[in-house]
Amino acid sequence: MSIVLETPATDADPFADEILEHPYRLHDELRALGPAVWLSRYRVFAIARNEDVQRALRDHQVFSSARGVGLVDYANETPWRAPSLLLEADPPEHAVARKVLSGVLSPATVKQMQVAFAAKAARLVDELLEKRHFDGVSDVAARFPVDALGDEVGLPVEGREHLVPYGQMVFNGFGPRNRHFERTVADASAAQEWVAAHTALAGLEPHGLGAQIHAAGNAVGYTSEQCSRLVRAFLSAGIDTTVNAIGSALWCLAERPDDWDALRAEPALARSVFEETVRFESPVQTFFRTTTAPAVVGDLTIPAGTKVLLFLAAANRDPRQFPDPDRFDIRRSTGGHVGFGHGVHACAGRVLARMEGETLLAEMARRIPNLELDGTPGRELNNTTRGFHRLPLKLSR
Repeated sequence: MSIVLETPATDADPFADEILEHPYRLHDELRALGPAVWLSRYRVFAIARNEDVQRALRDHQVFSSARGVGLVDYANETPWRAPSLLLEADPPEHAVARKVLSGVLSPATVKQMQVAFAAKAARLVDELLEKRHFDGVSDVAARFPVDALGDEVGLPVEGREHLVPYGQMVFNGFGPRNRHFERTVADASAAQEWVAAHTALAGLEPHGLGAQIHAAGNAVGYTSEQCSRLVRAFLSAGIDTTVNAIGSALWCLAERPDDWDALRAEPALARSVFEETVRFESPVQTFFRTTTAPAVVGDLTIPAGTKVLLFLAAANRDPRQFPDPDRFDIRRSTGGHVGFGHGVHACAGRVLARMEGETLLAEMARRIPNLELDGTPGRELNNTTRGFHRLPLKLSR
């Protein structure tokens, strides 16, 4: 594939540590260069403006997910793991998997889950009030979604700690085979075994959502292995990005006492706080697509068979869409953000993620007068997601 000299280009590495730590200067550069930019280091195109990212996400016929939402093109290379039936499939196959999950996640089921989540949030805040000093990741963000959804899916309590490192490995796998990918693969060998064993029907409680997904999947002709993959996709949708979103929300609020006070005065703002966090910090920073036909983006035509990196986080801070986009504003209208994707591939678990985040933040706001940083946070560098591995916090009664 030849790229003409007039094409805006950069040799920046979006997967370099310094950019994973501080991505926003690159995002500004990409949006300024044009609607589509050639990333010479990886020989892929980048799209970073909100309007163009939304258009690409809507056009699944041209911007395909079925060839992988990572750097590897499944048409040319064998995937290192079985592709996701949700993330890495296009209609009509994608619609079948989506329908299975939608049927299991009925409005009545969601209502029951909300009651259960509220009770778990109350118990967790009880513990935080006793501790007063805690880690916002290990004690809250990486615990609440895992416990809340783990119970509903029917996972055994022992071993749930494997879910977060498993998710980190999967999301690192969407980028290049760099040290972050190699590190999480090495760290997650036990996690892979546990997740495989406990997303199979035999490893699930008989009346949980996991077993229901197996039953619904079998009814549409899925094999047992495909049903297990669908349970993994369901867990990913409700846990992986939610962990990062909750952690980022706690960081944003601890850094901004006025916002914490506003949330305390009006706990119903928890939904807006969570949504603004997803826009502002973008737990999922990027996803790839592959063009199946020549794709016109602005005044450029991207050739068929080209990998395209969609910068969701850059789209979420595009000043064309959001006034003063680098300001965290809990009363902002966040319509148009792509933090949960867009189009047919919009996150299947966004209802769960929002419910988890809103329930926990509202409960904390009702009962915790002050939330402050208690040390230096540590970023979890990942090829796809943005969050923390350490977030020391303290509170007062």
